[in-house]
Amino acid sequence: MPAGQQNIETIGQDLRISLLPLFILALPLLEIAGFVVVGRQVGALATVGLVLASSVAGALLLRYQGFGVMTRVRAEMDAGRDPSRQLAHGAMVVLAAILLIIPGFITDIFGILLLLPPVRDLAWRRLKGRIVMATSFGTGGFRARPRDKTIDLDDSDYSRGDEHGPDHNSPWRRLKDE
Repeated sequence: MPAGQQNIETIGQDLRISLLPLFILALPLLEIAGFVVVGRQVGALATVGLVLASSVAGALLLRYQGFGVMTRVRAEMDAGRDPSRQLAHGAMVVLAAILLIIPGFITDIFGILLLLPPVRDLAWRRLKGRIVMATSFGTGGFRARPRDKTIDLDDSDYSRGDEHGPDHNSPWRRLKDE
């Protein structure tokens, strides 16, 4: 890659990073402008109703999707597959729910877009190369946990071993005097 093109890409990355704080600062003003535009079209009461409805929908989505994400991740891991896509999709659904909870129509639009699976797939393809997964899995990748190590005992097979009282010679019983 020529040095000039590398400098252009670096400048582009710096520009994206420097525009993020500007966007975060401008977002409340854009949301207020959105309230004004929608309020003129549908009325003040309907605008407030839409904002409340999107917040309730976001809260419900956040509550119910959290459990579903963990179930899908566990299923991927049990099947021996990489759960990173399911984790990313779950994180994006949670982000969508949070964006719906935040009052405003612009955040609602981004939240609704993140609820669409093709948009999440596109975002995952763009972000996948930037995310580093640190796992404790072996070099063989993801493996299902073995399920055949269950020890089944009857009442007659198990005893606490303290029918004669506690063992006073046990190292757990020795306390150092301070």
